Amino acid sequence: MWRNRLLGLLAVILILSVIGCQPGTAPKQQEQQAWKIGIMSSTVTQNEEEFRKSEEMVRRYGADRILHTTYPDRFMQEQETTITNMLEMASDPDVKAIVMVQAVPGAVAAVDKVREIRPDMLIILGSPQEDPDIIAQKGDIVLNTDDLGRGYQIAEHAQAMGTEVLVHYSFPRHMSIEMLAQRRALMKERAEQLGIRFVDEDAPDPTGDAGVPGTQQFIMEDVPRKIAQYGPNTAVFGTNCAMQEPLIRQSVVHGGIFLVQCCPSPYHALPAALGIEVAADKKGDVPWIIEAIDQKVVELGAAGRVATWPVPVNMMYIEAGVEYSIAWIEGKTSGRMDKAKLVEIMEKIAGGSVTLTEYPGTNNYFLYLSDHIIFDGQK
Repeated sequence: MWRNRLLGLLAVILILSVIGCQPGTAPKQQEQQAWKIGIMSSTVTQNEEEFRKSEEMVRRYGADRILHTTYPDRFMQEQETTITNMLEMASDPDVKAIVMVQAVPGAVAAVDKVREIRPDMLIILGSPQEDPDIIAQKGDIVLNTDDLGRGYQIAEHAQAMGTEVLVHYSFPRHMSIEMLAQRRALMKERAEQLGIRFVDEDAPDPTGDAGVPGTQQFIMEDVPRKIAQYGPNTAVFGTNCAMQEPLIRQSVVHGGIFLVQCCPSPYHALPAALGIEVAADKKGDVPWIIEAIDQKVVELGAAGRVATWPVPVNMMYIEAGVEYSIAWIEGKTSGRMDKAKLVEIMEKIAGGSVTLTEYPGTNNYFLYLSDHIIFDGQK
């Protein structure tokens, strides 16, 4: 009797072991785990922040999970290279998502080619430079800065920092750009509603005869004049990247308020203006640079008078794109486009509030606003 029972038990074990090796059990589970995400960024010479953040994503998840390639420096002339590089990532069947930041010209054609062979691919595009109505049809999620929304935001941020006079530096060429002109108009409107005096100041165009040095020299000389004229609660904002370093330096030295850069980022002009050395191993290390800026601002007696956004925009788009892609792959999103999940991820990265507004006529093209970080010795 016991021998019959033993033989029966052995037979059951044998059957179960055979079933366990059939396709659809363990191999299926392994297949579900075999995912990769592709990142396409600028080269280190074009935009180091994007490149360093992409490298960080590779370190975080491993080169077996994150593939990183770049578009060419001469992307306008070499769009075929952009297409080829994206197709190379898409040809790997384990790549489930591609994050491209910046979505430079050539992105639309590249995505079209990818969709031909991989219609299942999740595609996230940041800082697009092609027609919004077209790019919205190509990416599952598109992210861009809300430059119009920044008009009201900067004025309200100025009030929160104690501003009484807001000086807006620009030049006719920039003010002929519709988006910048509208942002200035909204900033002025909101500032005046809040009781802040708004002052327009024409600076030399850095593309003019005097070049960048002429623009920077003007800012170096004019900011002290404005602070002396209007008082220490004078805040400055400039529309051009070349203006930012002298704006920061002179507002700190002369006791004014520096609200935020034209392109908000802890790395944009702040380290150079404040004399902060960024070692090679600290490039792309956002928590380190924020702490270094905070300490320097306090040391210079400007606590509470200097601000920016907590995460560089394009670094945010890359990290959020990767984290969202992983959540989608793991079934933790509500479909391919889950705004609530995206906001949750971006707020975790930023360490504060994030606002995403749909571009008119779309439900997947988001205009991004971040809370400001004010350097006050509390970081």
